Amino acid sequence: MKKIGILHGKERSFPDAFVERVNSKKIPGIMAEPVKIDKVMQGVATEYAVIIDRISQDVPFYRAYLKNAALCGTAVINNPFWWSADEKFFNNCLATKIEVPVPKTVILPSRDLPDDTSADSFANLSYPLDWETIFNYVGFPAYMKPFAGGGWKNVYRLTDKEDFFNKHAETNQLVMLLQEEIIFDEYYRCYCIGGKHVRIMPYEPRNPHHLRYVASFSPSAERLKQMEDIVLRINHYLGYDFNTVELALRDGVPYAIDFCNPAPDAEKTSVGEENFAWVVETAANYAIEKALSHVDGADNLTWGEYIKRGSAKIALY
Repeated sequence: MKKIGILHGKERSFPDAFVERVNSKKIPGIMAEPVKIDKVMQGVATEYAVIIDRISQDVPFYRAYLKNAALCGTAVINNPFWWSADEKFFNNCLATKIEVPVPKTVILPSRDLPDDTSADSFANLSYPLDWETIFNYVGFPAYMKPFAGGGWKNVYRLTDKEDFFNKHAETNQLVMLLQEEIIFDEYYRCYCIGGKHVRIMPYEPRNPHHLRYVASFSPSAERLKQMEDIVLRINHYLGYDFNTVELALRDGVPYAIDFCNPAPDAEKTSVGEENFAWVVETAANYAIEKALSHVDGADNLTWGEYIKRGSAKIALY
């Protein structure tokens, strides 16, 4: 029996529907359930061939459990080693190398010193920073948000330098990004599952949360193909099995705004019935595909092109 588990927190609509959909297909030798953990011992395999991870970004214990599971052969969606290493500034840096348009972005040291550090810990950091060059590069209005983490927590829209310094003083020990504002004509949120299945959803981030998927944008077939190509390119390089990419169109150019969402919102009440049905069905089919191809004790993880190309260079020496 190849068991598919889903590891989740307080969300219920997607995990419950996912388990029900996998099991309703009645694939011989395949079954799904919420992950059950009563002990975690080093180097000991779990009972799951596949685990979909929806919560370890918030629970370090779960991330450690998943790394051990992956080491012992579980296909974890998404790869917990890469997820631990990834963050939004790296994503933007990578995008500049794979011809994906992104807003002008800089990373900033935290306003307050991290715990267990002092001014002497930052001998290599110039103070003050070259604020003039930074502000001229990004421009105003601009957005400031954490370089890691998801959702709309600690996100600021800034109108000028004075506004920046006032808001930055509120960020404490958070490491922040300062990012060019893209005044967009259209906006899309795009699911990508399995590095091959893409769902492009009109999205209006300026609406209240429950109305953000109520948008009337109607892209042409050519524009849809362009956006799909960008979404696939990003996910192939990052190596995510399950992710969303947000694209803002300015003067016909799709800018990737946020594309590090490995546990994206899949709540029925926010994404809507049609999108919810698509993500449940597509995730179920992909998890079954991974379970059927699972090899006991092998590395069953997905690795992105960035890592694979680096590994190939190392192998030459």
